[in-house]
Amino acid sequence: MIFAIIIGLALGLALGFGLDISYPAEYSFYITMGLLAAMDSIVGAARSMMEEKYNSLIFISGFVTNALLAMVLTYVGDKLGVPLYFAAIFVFGGRLFNNLAVLRRLAIDKYFERKNRKSELKNEQNIEE
Repeated sequence: MIFAIIIGLALGLALGFGLDISYPAEYSFYITMGLLAAMDSIVGAARSMMEEKYNSLIFISGFVTNALLAMVLTYVGDKLGVPLYFAAIFVFGGRLFNNLAVLRRLAIDKYFERKNRKSELKNEQNIEE
């Protein structure tokens, strides 16, 4: 599964840099907020995979809903002259850092579990000999 994620990421980056797609500069802020929310959803999905709680329906619905919410908040705030995009930055940015911290801890725990299992197997083999 991790291999598929890495291939998808590499393919997406190659297409993004390889294709000459442009959009009007006035949309850049909305796209940035949508990307922040999408990144939060992706990191949240990685966390749920590590915790073995992943559900693709929850991921897809959260991915789309969070991105749209961030862009709508930015748009409405822009029209009202109020920086509502700060809400998206604080919420999604905070969750992004929190999920990355949990991912780091889970990865370290799994590393030490594997290391301990290998050590135990080696000790068992030495005892049998």
